[in-house]
Amino acid sequence: MNREHEQFISEEDEELRRIKEKKLKELMRLKEKKQGMNAKPVHVTDSNFNEMVSKNSLVLIDCWAPWCAPCVVIAPVVEELAKEFSGRVLFGKLNVDENPRTAGHFQIFGIPTLLIIGNGKEVDRIVGLVPKGQIEARLKKHLK
Repeated sequence: MNREHEQFISEEDEELRRIKEKKLKELMRLKEKKQGMNAKPVHVTDSNFNEMVSKNSLVLIDCWAPWCAPCVVIAPVVEELAKEFSGRVLFGKLNVDENPRTAGHFQIFGIPTLLIIGNGKEVDRIVGLVPKGQIEARLKKHLK
């Protein structure tokens, strides 16, 4: 192998290494963005509800109100689950007092109510204060 050929091969190897590094950085940024996007429950309203559920295959909506003591108790559990299911399930919080149209549509008569929505349709519902494990189990049942 002549010197010119060796130089060409090493330049080609260097270019491949740069391309790989660039791609890896892009993939890591995308992964972080995706996880960061779902790491905390998002604020859901009457006006953005349809957009939230149509853009995500599995969504858990915590229907709550600030005056509801059980809602306050379950909120940290919902936040923990949002971190644990980050990238797989979108978690949202819907204040039923401020968003009566969506609450009425889903006939929310007791809170907290956790709506599990798969592919735009309600697939499960949990009403009341329940243990974290029960919510996890119900969510896992709908993960594909």
